[in-house]
Amino acid sequence: MTTLQPDHLPAPPDVPTPPAPATGGGHARPNKPLAHRVWRGRPEDPRWARPAFLAMLLVIALAYLWNLSASGYANSFYSAAVQAGSQSWKAFFFGSLDAANAITVDKPPATLWPMALSVRIFGLGSWAVLIPQVLMGVATAGVLYAAVRRRFNAPAGLIAMAVFALTPVAALMFRFNNPDALLALLMTVTVYCVLRAMENGRTKWLVWAGVAVGFAFLSKTLQAFLILPPLAALYAVFAPVSVRKRFGQLGFSAMAMVVAGGWWVAIVELWPASSRPYIGGSQNNSFLELTFGYNGLGRINGDETGSVGGGGGGGGQSGGQWGETGIGRMFNSEIGGQISWLLPAALILLAAGVWLTWKARRTDTARAAFLAWGGSLLMTAVVFSFMAGIFHQYYTVALAPYIAALVGMGATVLWEERARWWARGALGVTVAVTALWSYVLLGRTADYLPWLRWAVLIGGLAGAAGLLLVARLGRQLALAAVGVSFVASLAGPTAYTLSTLNTGHQGSIVTAGPSGASSMGGPGGMGGGMRPPGQGNQQGGGMGQPPTGGQGGGPTGQQGQGGNQQNGRQPGAMPGTGTAPGTGTSPGGMGEGGTPGGGGMGGLLNGSSVSAEAEKLLEKNAGDYTWVAAAIGSQNAASYQLATGDPVMAIGGFNGSDPSPTLSQFKKYVEDGRIHYFIAGGMGGGGGNSGTSSRISSWVEENFKEVTVGSATFYDLTRPKSGE
Repeated sequence: MTTLQPDHLPAPPDVPTPPAPATGGGHARPNKPLAHRVWRGRPEDPRWARPAFLAMLLVIALAYLWNLSASGYANSFYSAAVQAGSQSWKAFFFGSLDAANAITVDKPPATLWPMALSVRIFGLGSWAVLIPQVLMGVATAGVLYAAVRRRFNAPAGLIAMAVFALTPVAALMFRFNNPDALLALLMTVTVYCVLRAMENGRTKWLVWAGVAVGFAFLSKTLQAFLILPPLAALYAVFAPVSVRKRFGQLGFSAMAMVVAGGWWVAIVELWPASSRPYIGGSQNNSFLELTFGYNGLGRINGDETGSVGGGGGGGGQSGGQWGETGIGRMFNSEIGGQISWLLPAALILLAAGVWLTWKARRTDTARAAFLAWGGSLLMTAVVFSFMAGIFHQYYTVALAPYIAALVGMGATVLWEERARWWARGALGVTVAVTALWSYVLLGRTADYLPWLRWAVLIGGLAGAAGLLLVARLGRQLALAAVGVSFVASLAGPTAYTLSTLNTGHQGSIVTAGPSGASSMGGPGGMGGGMRPPGQGNQQGGGMGQPPTGGQGGGPTGQQGQGGNQQNGRQPGAMPGTGTAPGTGTSPGGMGEGGTPGGGGMGGLLNGSSVSAEAEKLLEKNAGDYTWVAAAIGSQNAASYQLATGDPVMAIGGFNGSDPSPTLSQFKKYVEDGRIHYFIAGGMGGGGGNSGTSSRISSWVEENFKEVTVGSATFYDLTRPKSGE
């Protein structure tokens, strides 16, 4: 099947123009039952295409569901908000961290909504929290196939699905409860809709693209806008309608985006601040300030008021507290093993695809596809590479669909053009470069499957040589060269993905792959392979990690991430059942048992361990209080909230640096009998107004009786010292 004619004539019969008949339904088989149409697919497809697509979806779903409960509540910060949203519709709407609506998470709530609905239906547990993320991964793979298959062919779509699913950071984040999964899905939908609009200039598809971006904004604010410039420019230049209509359609799309993303913002900004939760992450209780400050321009220039260290830490070429910036960032020791396995291949194939279609007519849809996926990849990668503010390795999951699409499209197009020497050369170079880069990446974890890097290198170079000579080889040898090239190109990321699937991940900063696959750049300049507490693949103890395991997000009894289960719990046990983990004290006052208001990365990156005794203490007479306790920092508050099921106030939000509540507000809550206990320790560092949490902590310590439960320290806010 030819997908791209060398002389750039209009699309061949399997991609009709106009493309309306290619939607897969329609009048071609009016008397066929729905099940048959679903299984058979489009009549012009090979008979194996639709079954292969459905089988691939099933394999991805089963793989991503494997060992899912090993992560427990994953990031307890978001799981606590999910729990709150399942208990209170007000908390659901605002994305509050607790059902009593003291403060929100530091993101808009769209990513929380599917998980909260799942928990409302199935009850709180690891599977209920994480299955929506898995389904988003399967949906992303499906949309990716639909977009690539529509203009090219079924093999291109299947290759794109495989590359996407086997990207280590994708296997991580579509099994984790951070906002990036929904963002990646909606960005993929956006590109799909733009490409549909490029086929015949229908306004509705551009409007749907705007809607997708709007909801993506409600997932992770301004990151959703990164792909807008290349996609808008693409449509403005190459759409098959008049110039006037193009800009009018772009205007309608922008309006749809504003409505889809702005309705929630308008309600929040107009809602009286006195009757809604404080906007976490902001310093002025404003979502707009959060959007353009801490979560917006601050991420670019490093001036993130309220973040760890107080902001102002521009990275520059020499690096900063969030790792080195620069054009090589996506390939360095912190990021490379997460996303870059096929990034060089995607760039080579992007160049080849654009070259092949350069002289095509203005409205050529193949060129539009390369420019859409390639422009989205380049724009996002460049911004990520030069961000001076907070940057985590898992952000790069946004690149996975773009890379996968380019590899699927580029490989099949060059294969169709293999009669040309330069097409064979491009394919051979792509495979060789991929094998060499996999050899380098695998060498960064030298103790992990040491034989694999040599097998990949030798197999990749052999496959590349076979592709260069494919015109002289018989059919069987040619197919063998293709098979060897495919296996060698995907062996490295597959190994890292399997390691990721077999490991539980908890905390705020997680990475894919085996232990040591990604060194950590973060607050305080941690690097050189050091991992923060609770980071992915950490076996056993570590800096700031509760020694008896179990992220505070529920009594899973897990030791760090991927560690063995302790406290008599069985591997894969559901959170929220059985006996809570032990009361291990985190080093340096981090987590449970630290000094009041004490800082520390343990309280920031992961919650503390909650003992059965502490849980029993907080649950006593819990119904008499609005909040059973208050704790500095969202992660520590989340730990106790998930353990007890009752609201726990997070003083200062995620970093402990938000001015909420003020000391006077906190005193009023205590006077009214709305808070029972104050939990000592937690994250009190950060910039901005972190003095607020410190003042509250000092006031509590000076005025209320201390209660010790195991190694944990509480202050009973109903028992002042003056009453002794």
